Amino acid sequence: MRHLHLLMLTVLAAPSAHAFCGFYVAKADAKLFNQASQVVLVRDEDKIVLTMASDYQGKVKDFAMVVPVPSRLEREQIHIGDMKHVDHLDTFTVPRLVEYHDENPCDRHRYREESKMMPMAAAADSAAPMKKSAKSLGVTIEASYTVGEYDILILSAKQSTGLITWLNQEGYKIPNGAEPVVQSYLKQDMKWFVAKVNLAEHDKLGGGKLRPIQVAYESPKFMLPIRLGTVNANGPQDLIAYVITKDGRVETTNYRTVRLPSDVNVPEYTKDVFGEFYKAMFQRTVDKNDGRAAILEYAWDMSWCDPCAADPLTTEELKALGVFWIGKGDGYHGYGGQNAFVTRLHVRYDRAHFPEDLVFQQTKDKSNFQGRYVMQHPFKGEMSCDEAGPYLEGVWKRQQEEAKTMVELTGWKLDDVKKRMGLTDTPPQKGKKKWYEGIWK
Repeated sequence: MRHLHLLMLTVLAAPSAHAFCGFYVAKADAKLFNQASQVVLVRDEDKIVLTMASDYQGKVKDFAMVVPVPSRLEREQIHIGDMKHVDHLDTFTVPRLVEYHDENPCDRHRYREESKMMPMAAAADSAAPMKKSAKSLGVTIEASYTVGEYDILILSAKQSTGLITWLNQEGYKIPNGAEPVVQSYLKQDMKWFVAKVNLAEHDKLGGGKLRPIQVAYESPKFMLPIRLGTVNANGPQDLIAYVITKDGRVETTNYRTVRLPSDVNVPEYTKDVFGEFYKAMFQRTVDKNDGRAAILEYAWDMSWCDPCAADPLTTEELKALGVFWIGKGDGYHGYGGQNAFVTRLHVRYDRAHFPEDLVFQQTKDKSNFQGRYVMQHPFKGEMSCDEAGPYLEGVWKRQQEEAKTMVELTGWKLDDVKKRMGLTDTPPQKGKKKWYEGIWK
């Protein structure tokens, strides 16, 4: 039996006052989450380009994708993309950890903290019998194509039972309980985009990972169908949607859109556990919103970034992702996104909390947002001045707040966080000659 692709059955301290700057040191990309489906949704007016990136693990002969689409798609509307562009977009928009370093408090010539922080970029022989069987079940094969390494069918159907029966007998394992969801899409007069791997074509390409499938269509509906993938899912699923529009941030209309906690100071050791930290914080954010929210991780004009987790995408890369309105004059400093705005939404969904498909709307809000977490490193060199004592006491107070913030964000135990930080419950003692010497040795 062919195993359906998970998503598309599915679907288809002071630094926080310094705007966005610092030295990028770590990221929370899509690879951090097991079986995280990724889609790039490009939209202007009713024109839509949808890129569906496969996270499929297993034998390619078992891969299949079943996606409800608003209309019959012609061959010219289907394209094979390049995963490197999706990966670049992922890296460009990831939540990120940045770091600052305190200057020597004894340096009388230091600049104001506001001016010292500078950003740094980081880095068809069987068609006849199939049609006969389909017709008897009320299923019409409206078109069949081979595109790249995929064999693709465009289907319509009269009833959900006939469609499910036909898909199951052809090797597409439709989960039990899917009939009401399928029927709801049929009532909307939607078609079905069905893809499986053409093994001969896949071998010609040298095997390897499956490339993204892209489809272009027109529809007044600004949405992603996710309900079919929740029918028999083994727990919640992660969907990361990168939505690119001309004019501004995108939000969900039938669920809350909640900003990820951001611009907060975290302990220095966060660098060593950033993946663990981010996953705990994300789950806590989901829980605080009763598991019914789309989490905003990034919203920014695509021509620049601060701090950059990756260079902005070029005009050629944006075009490859379907940003059809980008032209030669839209670039800026070699990048192509001056007239493109990206919204990164992360949804952890299941049947109980997300009974409806995701419906979007574009806003005119172009204010910048990113998931950003700040490590502020104390000065650890020699200090022999009157300012050293108050400075170190201030560092201790700052670290106490960092520990509390870590607990609030993740739900971890305060004692465990303080132990990992090496943080005592009493401030440094005063009154001793050069009491600060050796404190960090």
